[in-house]
Amino acid sequence: MRSALFSAENLENNQDQHPGMRLQNSKMLKYQLNGEMMARTGTMVAYQGQMQFQALGSGGLGKFIKKQLTGEGVPLMKVSGHGDLFLADRAADIHIIDLEPGDALSINGANVLAFDPTLNYDIKMVQGMGMMSSAGLFNCVFTGYGRIAVTSNGSPVVLNIDAPTYVDPQAAIAWSANLQTGYHRADQLGLGTLLGRSTGEAFTMSFAGQGFVVVQPSEEPPGGHAVAGGQSNSGGGLLGGLLD
Repeated sequence: MRSALFSAENLENNQDQHPGMRLQNSKMLKYQLNGEMMARTGTMVAYQGQMQFQALGSGGLGKFIKKQLTGEGVPLMKVSGHGDLFLADRAADIHIIDLEPGDALSINGANVLAFDPTLNYDIKMVQGMGMMSSAGLFNCVFTGYGRIAVTSNGSPVVLNIDAPTYVDPQAAIAWSANLQTGYHRADQLGLGTLLGRSTGEAFTMSFAGQGFVVVQPSEEPPGGHAVAGGQSNSGGGLLGGLLD
């Protein structure tokens, strides 16, 4: 049987036999499992070997309580066993980030695909974001040592924060957790606003300090549209489709 479908670029990536995550291609993650790992529920597309999948709900009692208080939560699954696991999310682009001790990364939960069990995460309020935010008030902060796979709707840009920086809240995928955040009104109030005319950019997130912010070329995170009040069609807020 012959077809361009069977070209080398579409064959399983077996170049690296070390356990852990790597890219199968730009839109699919391969995790060679020898133990356990954490992934967003519903993202498994295939696996080879012996594996068990366990739903973890919001990731523990503390996070369950936070979900009740904030309206946010992280439905994760723990995958245990041995073999090759393939993950994807609506054909979004996938990027792998290595965290080292001392690093802290704030991530839009809608963009979290999978991570090593050696990493810790928590749900924290995004400082400086008022109730005018249409993207919510909470984010996931990851710390520890290990790898995390994040998704983007298109190829992102990484901005170094060496000057005051402003980003659409729905386009911000992740940023250095040590950055100072706030919101900046971009659409100036006036007669046009009262008459219903708007630029569509009512406000932006502001970033200051030393670090970076990752921006996707889309104002819709994977999993749904953000709407006023910090809720979305698939779970709401900065935590988007991941957090229900």
